Amino acid sequence: MPSKRSYASPLREQAAARTREQILLRATELFAERGYGLVTVADIASAAGVSPKTVFASTGSKGDILDRIVDRGVAASGYEQAVREVLEQQSPRAVLEVLARGTRAGNEENFCVHEAIHKALPVHEHGDALRQRATAAYRDALVTGAHHLHALTPAPSGTEPETADLLWFWFGPGGWRSLVVENGWSWDRTEEFLVRTATATLYGGRP
Repeated sequence: MPSKRSYASPLREQAAARTREQILLRATELFAERGYGLVTVADIASAAGVSPKTVFASTGSKGDILDRIVDRGVAASGYEQAVREVLEQQSPRAVLEVLARGTRAGNEENFCVHEAIHKALPVHEHGDALRQRATAAYRDALVTGAHHLHALTPAPSGTEPETADLLWFWFGPGGWRSLVVENGWSWDRTEEFLVRTATATLYGGRP
């Protein structure tokens, strides 16, 4: 007697993918609004219009959902394109402007993702590992930017590691969040200020 072959319906797969997207979207919004620790799987299910059983079947536990959000945020950050654009610049001012524009885009377009991760870190059982996964590529991009700045003329006044640390201070998620979220600055004002501050600090305003 021939064995039964499993059949995957394309329509069923598309419906499952849409359900998974909806769950991840609503979970991201809830984590960003309330904080990871105050959101339950039942909350996510209700917001997505599905049952808790469907949430577990589609995306796993609450921790699995956050892992997916982090991975999607990294993939959507556009850091690879930003690094390529940075390396094409031949003046320090242009490098800093590209860094500001690129990191602004990543933080502004993925605002809910950044907020969800930020609020999860203090309560997540593996917060340090989560932070590393969420920021490793971002930090590497700024390290590359610092290296490129020190290959140009004039070079920044400090050492290359110091420059990398300062770029993270200004253009990392903490810098953007501090001014935009905590102090109510506009994205435009923040971008202009960060470029001006970075230029004045690294070069005394020369480039």
